[in-house]
Amino acid sequence: MRKMAASAKSRRSRKAPKRRKSGPAKKSAPAAKKPAPVPALAGVRPPPPGRGKRGERGYLAYLLRQAQAASRLTMERALADLGVTPPQFVVLTMLRAYPGLSGADLARVALLTPQTVGVIIRNLERSGAIRKTPHPVHGRVLMWTLTRRGGTLLEKCRRHVQAVERRLTAGLSAKAQATVRRWLSKIAADLSQEA
Repeated sequence: MRKMAASAKSRRSRKAPKRRKSGPAKKSAPAAKKPAPVPALAGVRPPPPGRGKRGERGYLAYLLRQAQAASRLTMERALADLGVTPPQFVVLTMLRAYPGLSGADLARVALLTPQTVGVIIRNLERSGAIRKTPHPVHGRVLMWTLTRRGGTLLEKCRRHVQAVERRLTAGLSAKAQATVRRWLSKIAADLSQEA
């Protein structure tokens, strides 16, 4: 008996493990068809700035964005050898025009996020270009002003930026420049009222 029980036991242990029942076999997805090339579109490249939809036939908002991107890149290159970024230049310029601004005020007038202005302020303070003073009424609010070193740095930056401005206004009369400035200011004022 023992032999029969042992042999039955060994036969059971030698059996292959049971397989789980699975659902219906999945069909493999058909290979995606590649679209046939369109000869008319092969090698189409957008035109350079100033042509087609990137020129006078383009949307005004796009043209403003394109001009801003080009001028910002030119400013970055012009200020790079001074170790100043365009946002830092804007902060220095606004502090020269409106001394005593808080970080929140700087973010608004420089069109930057408060976090970005916080980093800029720390870097400019560390370099000795600006200094803080507590607000006379609201002690937790810090007011920022240029130091003598910051004023000197700003003057160097302005010389570089004036060269960029001359390129921007090349070929424009004084009257045309005034018209462009008035138009850009009006856009900012009108659209910010709607926001």
